[in-house]
Amino acid sequence: MVVVDVQPVIALVHNISHWGDLIGNSPLDWLVLAQQVNDPDVLGRMQRAFKNFIDSGQVWALLIGLVAGYVFRGMTSY
Repeated sequence: MVVVDVQPVIALVHNISHWGDLIGNSPLDWLVLAQQVNDPDVLGRMQRAFKNFIDSGQVWALLIGLVAGYVFRGMTSY
């Protein structure tokens, strides 16, 4: 069993007078959380991506990989 001295952690928490100071001095700017969206048609983009997934043959690679992985797992599970 590992015993950790928690007194330094308690001292750190006790010395922080305001949690807002800790967040306010953070190097991250939390006000910049939004992004500009040029094409808001999310469902249309998902449809195009899925159509590309089918048309490019990636679906066959996925299915072959799943079957091969299942067979390999079955051969090595003993």
